Amino acid sequence: MPKPVIDYKKCTNCGNCIDICPMQVFEKENDKVVVKKPEECIGCRACEVQCPKGAIKVVD
Repeated sequence: MPKPVIDYKKCTNCGNCIDICPMQVFEKENDKVVVKKPEECIGCRACEVQCPKGAIKVVD
């Protein structure tokens, strides 16, 4: 089962992943992007592609 993982050393909390994810896996909590619903991830990797800092990896 795919699961997105955020590298918070690289993440700038821009929200691109929130906007691009078709399954609404990401949300902002206290101005920080979090993986709120990892079980909903379909492994499309759109978040990886759209992250300008390369802070997201989808792992199996």
